[in-house]
Amino acid sequence: MASSYIKSLYVLFRRVRAFKRWMKSQGIEYSDALHFKDETEQGISVMALCDLKEGDVVATVPKNACLTVKTSGAREIIEAAGLGGYLGLSVAIMYERSLGQDSPWSGYLQLLPDHESLPFLWSLDEVDSLLSGTELHKTVKQDKPLMYEDWKESILPLLDSTPLKFKSEYFDVEEYFAAKSLIASRSFEIDDYHGFGMVPLADLFNHKTGAEDVHFTSTSSDHESHSDADDNYYVHADAGDDEISTEKSQLDREESSASPNGTNSSGGSDLESSSVSGEDHTVLQMIMVKDVAVGVEVFNTYGLLGNAALLHRYGFTEPDNSYDIVNIDLELVLQWSSSLFSSRYSRARLSLWKRLGYSGSDSQDAEYFEITSDGDPQSELLILLYIMLLPEDAYRKLDLTISTAGSQDEAICVCLSEKNNIPLEKATEMIKELLLTESVCKALHSLADLRDSYYGLNSKKDDIEFLRSCSIRDRKLYHSLVLRKLREKEIEEELDRLKQIRLREGILELAVEELNG
Repeated sequence: MASSYIKSLYVLFRRVRAFKRWMKSQGIEYSDALHFKDETEQGISVMALCDLKEGDVVATVPKNACLTVKTSGAREIIEAAGLGGYLGLSVAIMYERSLGQDSPWSGYLQLLPDHESLPFLWSLDEVDSLLSGTELHKTVKQDKPLMYEDWKESILPLLDSTPLKFKSEYFDVEEYFAAKSLIASRSFEIDDYHGFGMVPLADLFNHKTGAEDVHFTSTSSDHESHSDADDNYYVHADAGDDEISTEKSQLDREESSASPNGTNSSGGSDLESSSVSGEDHTVLQMIMVKDVAVGVEVFNTYGLLGNAALLHRYGFTEPDNSYDIVNIDLELVLQWSSSLFSSRYSRARLSLWKRLGYSGSDSQDAEYFEITSDGDPQSELLILLYIMLLPEDAYRKLDLTISTAGSQDEAICVCLSEKNNIPLEKATEMIKELLLTESVCKALHSLADLRDSYYGLNSKKDDIEFLRSCSIRDRKLYHSLVLRKLREKEIEEELDRLKQIRLREGILELAVEELNG
């Protein structure tokens, strides 16, 4: 056991040393203050050998050292086939891997894992057993057939392309999935010319939510690496608040580029042969955005993402992720409603909610509501529950108010104002508090119970003990347990606890009394 571990460390040491030699040959420069720490279980992390200060440039990477469609020896075929985005970059990675030591990126590629353990690479049995009850369960089961379709329609026909002959064993569906996992978890946006690609060295910095130490940027423009809700490359804290609340229902379907940018290169794997007139030869930089003390790991950040998004896109979770959310499907709300009311009743109330202009978050074929890590439900969910629980006379009155209300919130606020005998403007200010009636709080509690029932019968204490005994080496089990068994349960418990506290303390009743006093 010990000899196997030592052997693994030695192999990794040799790979890191080869990577350093390769970086030097490509003009990639990095600070002597950076240490690449080799950990067989966790991979490579970047540590500070001395104090690093905000503004320090710790690495410089020429753009032509990045692996992109534009720099790959397969560029001519990729562009002739009209492949862009993830499809094009996947072909570039598979092609360079097929060249082995003859690839200009061999020193970089040998340091990368064969694949990252993203859920779309798990078996269906693993997805069912490890992700059941989470919002990822359905999502991941949708990913694989769509990705297979992309491979069959766009990659498979390339195997007979000329003048370059691809080695079929490097372009089968498993290799495509492996390349896709590396792109999803490691790629950066570079610039308008290159699009996004693999940036050696920059992808060694590990992620920490909301704790960016180093920032990746280009010296040639104001454009910086960032992401929006539709992209799967590294993101940064300045990506915006949309990253907090937006979660994709599935990995993006690749879209082929109808008219590739630039002129076709002469092919071949030599970087020089892929250069064309007008190509931007400026460099990318890694710049410290805050001080880091000696001996501390230097972190990048992929954005303010919850564990479901982190596991889906990058293959890991964070036990203390404060940006976690739990999704309550609209179907679950209707399931709860059907246990109390008739189907006709539930459909009528849902129809009124929609006619008021409300909707949940949309993810392809599902509608859902978010609950934040501190147990705060999405307003649209509270309004729907409130409407579901309205007495018949109040429901009919609200229905009549729709035609005269000036906005979607006004009709609800009129209803709340009359029910609580307070001015309309006060009801508008207190809308969320007024929606938290005793019956709505009980409904939230019931939804949390329904959501929790998906996880099985284990108690949270049992789950914690099991997680402690679970080795981080079993990445699938460990990270799915953090997502499925702990954090989502904690959020649901927090939701129930906070709402019950508000109810017991009579915050709403006191506020109404004060307004009427």
